[in-house]
Amino acid sequence: MTGQPAIPVALSTSSVYPERTPEAFEIAARLGYDGLEVMVYTDPVSQSGDALASLVDYHQLPVLAVHTPSLLLTQLVWGREPWGKLLRAKELAERLGAKVVVLHPPFRWQRDYVRGFEQGLAKIVEETDVLFAVENMFPIRAGTAEVSGYSPHWDPTGLDVPSVTLDLSHTAASGSDAIVMANELGPRLAHVHLADGTGMPSGTVPDEHLVPGRGRQPCAELLRGIAATGYRGIVVAEVNTRRAQTRGWRTWPRPWPSPGTTWLRSRRHDARAPERGG
Repeated sequence: MTGQPAIPVALSTSSVYPERTPEAFEIAARLGYDGLEVMVYTDPVSQSGDALASLVDYHQLPVLAVHTPSLLLTQLVWGREPWGKLLRAKELAERLGAKVVVLHPPFRWQRDYVRGFEQGLAKIVEETDVLFAVENMFPIRAGTAEVSGYSPHWDPTGLDVPSVTLDLSHTAASGSDAIVMANELGPRLAHVHLADGTGMPSGTVPDEHLVPGRGRQPCAELLRGIAATGYRGIVVAEVNTRRAQTRGWRTWPRPWPSPGTTWLRSRRHDARAPERGG
């Protein structure tokens, strides 16, 4: 298959945590990524359009996506009101020329937000060219019990939302089939968080964000599949490097060791899909 535009490969700024947003730009530029997904969190630079625009200009590397402060640890970033967070993410994305805003399904205790989520999101989408892609999450298990912190559901494939982010660490954590989810989503699949997971980590939180190829997720198969169907979105490396003792350990080996991800990086140059088994 020829003639398709290359799929942009971005680095999530969360991949360099606990280093900060400026260091993520430096690392992404040095390793040859096409751009970044900015995780908005307590780092003031991640919240500032002016500061991010300066980094874009200095490194000549665009912000391709903005991730809203949807985590439990970022509930006070940009205030408590969830709709206000989405509007600020929209403004930041528009300011930077980002194509996508990534958001999580509502938490169960955000009752007003839950009730109006699908309708309110549709209204925001009508007012912008930025895609709002709801990310698949996962339940928490304690023994044989399973509890979801999200509503209407941690799985957005059944929600009435126009765009979805598929995260492969989260499919491992939830025990979902990433290929089935991608096929069910069809053109609603707008964004991919590429990572890996075993589905059997220790502890109650099963989200690992391993380097692709170090878990059990079908990373290579998914990449081949989305290329074959003319995927027009972005693939973002979102891996956990928190145990790295130095930046050298964090950036080497690069987070692209598996056959699937090596192929994706090569596709940036020739825009061709591989033969099966590559």
